[in-house]
Amino acid sequence: METGKNSELFKQVMGNYPTGVTVVTTVTKEGAPIGLTVNSFASVSLAPLLILWSIDKRVSTYEEFISTDKFAVHILAENQGDICSLFASKGIDRFANCKWKLSNNQLPIIEDVSSVLQCKTFKTVDAGDHTILIGEIIDIQSEMKEPLLYHKRRFGKIPTSFYD
Repeated sequence: METGKNSELFKQVMGNYPTGVTVVTTVTKEGAPIGLTVNSFASVSLAPLLILWSIDKRVSTYEEFISTDKFAVHILAENQGDICSLFASKGIDRFANCKWKLSNNQLPIIEDVSSVLQCKTFKTVDAGDHTILIGEIIDIQSEMKEPLLYHKRRFGKIPTSFYD
């Protein structure tokens, strides 16, 4: 396949696919909180409870995330487009601009999200220009709020007509 032309078409096709939005957090070896916006998130297994997400190898915190032994996946609530944008932004202190606290597992937990899955790293898989991180869930917190959706570079909630 022709890479250049097909990669643009691939971006268009995937951009037309609505996804949920998450923020993944962990701490550096020095104990500083780090996090990033992720929409490549999926469930994997019920026994054991496993999820996956992927990280671009060019992300500045790539080494910290692939070498960590634990991380937290925050499923953002429908009104948290600002948190999504915050954790997708570069050059700012993300954690200074949101409410968060350390969990009993010593992971940074963002407040008011729909759900949080705290995980221990189960496996990493090399996948082209990304690495897939598979996490085994060690704790679940949920407010069961409606999730934030992402489609064609826009955020939104599930349309009420969806439930009709």
